Amino acid sequence: MDLHVYNTLILSDLHLGAETSHAREATRVLKENRFQRLILLGDIFADLNFARLTKEHWKFLGYIRKLSNPKRKIEVVWVEGNHDHGLTNIMSHLVGVRVYQDYRWEYGGLRHIAIHGHQFDGFQVSRVKLSQWGTSLFLQLQKLDFKSKPITRLIDRLNTRWLRMSPKVASGALNYARQHGADRIFCGHTHEAIQAEQDGIHYYNSGGWVDSRLTYLTIDEQGVQIHDFDEHDFDKHDFDERESGERADDRDSGEERGETDSALADVADESGLLEDVEYEGVGR
Repeated sequence: MDLHVYNTLILSDLHLGAETSHAREATRVLKENRFQRLILLGDIFADLNFARLTKEHWKFLGYIRKLSNPKRKIEVVWVEGNHDHGLTNIMSHLVGVRVYQDYRWEYGGLRHIAIHGHQFDGFQVSRVKLSQWGTSLFLQLQKLDFKSKPITRLIDRLNTRWLRMSPKVASGALNYARQHGADRIFCGHTHEAIQAEQDGIHYYNSGGWVDSRLTYLTIDEQGVQIHDFDEHDFDKHDFDERESGERADDRDSGEERGETDSALADVADESGLLEDVEYEGVGR
């Protein structure tokens, strides 16, 4: 039976390189859904340190590269987040996607905007260096935390609530949409999937992939939906490569990272990112 094809699937805040990143689950979502457009809505990386990337993190990037192959006829868009700054220009060439500060499109007679959302977070904008220091400390803490990372996940939730990021970003996004004549606006950044409406303008947050709740958005003729990832929903498809093997067009998407901090090109080649690259140069 043919799977439903969404117009757009939106996923954000994967934080590749973080101990709490659910890259494997995110890859499964992309493999199991069909869509005409994929928007990576920022903070795909945790920081600039590629040595933190694991096998599953590189596999996610390898699969993005496959999706961006023109033969697939899928539009893959990367909207830059605050954690991605300094990385998107390099990685966009490796995975074959174009990077935007905000991305706009029309569908179903409505105007849509996708923007990461840190632009509406006053703390993030005014204290960039302090935020970067906090990110580094947070990533180090993850290594000392227990296996399921209960402490770092709790800190992430408390940080979001203390800074009141969700209402701040929602309010700023709705104003931004109003100024630019958009009917719907989509953000990430807060790691909290929510929706709101004001004066006929709809705001959606895609949530994140570092907490216990893993969420993504889809857009089709029925409207916008917030989806929660459920491991059991995918059991029947059995994505465990050790038991069922990968599909033919998904092979060689990543290999194990070595412990040494090798050059980016060597790492990309090891991960399969440089195989069969047929893309034009892309950038901002």
